Formats: sequence, structure tokens, C-alpha cells
Amino acid sequence: MKGLILQSLSGYYDVLASDVIYRTRARGNFRKRRIIPLVGDQVEFKPASLKEGYLLEIFARKNSLVRPPVANVDAAIVVVSCQQPAFSANLLDRQLVMLEAQKIKPVIYFSKQDLLSDQELKNFTKVFIAYACYPVFEDSVKLQEYLQRQLKQQVLVVMGQTGAGKSTLLNKFDPTWNLTTREVSKALSRGKHTTRKVALMAWKGNYIADTPGFSSFELKNLDSQNLRQLFPDFWPFQSNCKFRGCLHQNEPACAVKAAVAAKKIAASRYQSYLQFLEELQQKKPKYNRRKD
Repeated sequence: MKGLILQSLSGYYDVLASDVIYRTRARGNFRKRRIIPLVGDQVEFKPASLKEGYLLEIFARKNSLVRPPVANVDAAIVVVSCQQPAFSANLLDRQLVMLEAQKIKPVIYFSKQDLLSDQELKNFTKVFIAYACYPVFEDSVKLQEYLQRQLKQQVLVVMGQTGAGKSTLLNKFDPTWNLTTREVSKALSRGKHTTRKVALMAWKGNYIADTPGFSSFELKNLDSQNLRQLFPDFWPFQSNCKFRGCLHQNEPACAVKAAVAAKKIAASRYQSYLQFLEELQQKKPKYNRRKD
């Protein structure tokens, strides 16, 4: 039978096929081949009963994420906390870059604005403007309306820093989910991991995933030469650079640097780009050992 992995927990995989959910496990050869099934995978499986079955094959993925561990994702809501935990432009930019690399449509939702003072909220408008190249929302109702217009039979993940309010947001999508939420530790300004599993939940003809949060995010499998293509706010300008292969770093007559100087691109976004570029350029290439 063919189906969709809806949930992964402790080595078991719940697979949906013909409106019926089967609990399965991966055969031993998956481990030998170092293949890890992911939520969102389209699979072939053999059920012995509703509570016992085996995965036989995972069909080709169009993409996959490590954090959160989900495959075949169409769009992602990046939940960004304005306070508790404090906003981090660098962390947000890392998430957006990884989504762009996987061809996943990012949507940004800023949470916890009620914790900002009037002056802090006024200053935060600069942040909203910095990400104007993405769909940005401050209101959960408008966010839901946008998603219903844009998504049809797609897989959507909700991701973001631990304690940012992902589960709180999803409870607004559907209160019957009743997902657990907790307060952020004031001492560490970090949230507690309340979501320990990855699962897809049906929502308005789509599937949406509540996923464990994180406090750090490492860039992986990116090419320094292609990094510039992962910043959509660079796109209107970089074709005007003097050099075709301009990395917007030290090259003369760089249209992107000129756009930053003219405040057409946020300086924080450009600083993130330079930091990511340096990280990728300093990565040592990996060589496979020769087998004699």
C-alpha cells in the first residue's frame, strides 16, 4: 500500500492511506542503508494490522529539513518572537536562507508584540520593513486568511526558536488541537521544549506540522557561490553589478552594496549575508578516503 507519514515517535511511523491510519516501523535494511523516514514522506508499506506494519520504500523527496525533520514541504511559517526570547535577526535570516535553498515558501509571523512597550513597538517597525520581500504578518487571523488563499493540498510547517509561540499560534488555527504551551524562562530567555514529536495535522485541506523548537541553527549543504540567490531582497539589484559573479563582498561597482548604502536593503540583512558567506568560505572541503 502507498501512504503518507503523518507522525514519527520513538521509532514508530503513523501512515495515512485511504483515510485510515496504520502504525508501522522501518525494516532493518533502512538502518543499514542509513535511511531515516521523515514525516511528510510518501511511502510504500505492508500492514499486518492497524497497529503493526512495515515500511518498504520511501519515494523520492522534493526536499527535506533537518530542523524540523520534515520532508516534501511546500511552505513554512517562521514564528519570530519580538520578546522572550529576544528577537534575533541573524537566527531568522538563517532559517530563511535554508528555506530558500530547499525551495520552500517562507511566511514570517511576529509573535508577542504585546510584550513590547510603545517605543519598542515603534522601533520594531524597522524590522518589519527589513523583511518586506517576504509575506509578513503580525495578526494571526490575517495570516490564516492568507494561507487559505495560497495553499491547496500542501504541507506546511511551523518553525522557529524555542519559546517563540508556535503552539500558541496553532491553537488559534484550531483550538481543538489543544497543544501544550509554557512560559519562557526569564533567567535564560529560552522557552522549554513543549513539542517533542513531529506530526502533520489536517487543516483546511492541507497538512500542517507543529515541530520542536530550537535555539541555534547551523547552515548546512550550502554553496558560497549561490548564497546571494537565497536573499530575495538582493534580486532586484544584483543584475546591475559590474561583475557577473559578484559576491557583494569586496568587489567594486557592486549594486547590492550601493542598495544597502541607499537603505533599499536593510543593513542587518546584508550583515547576515556577509557572515554566512564567510562561514561558508571558511568551511574545509571534505574528501572521501581512497579505498584500496
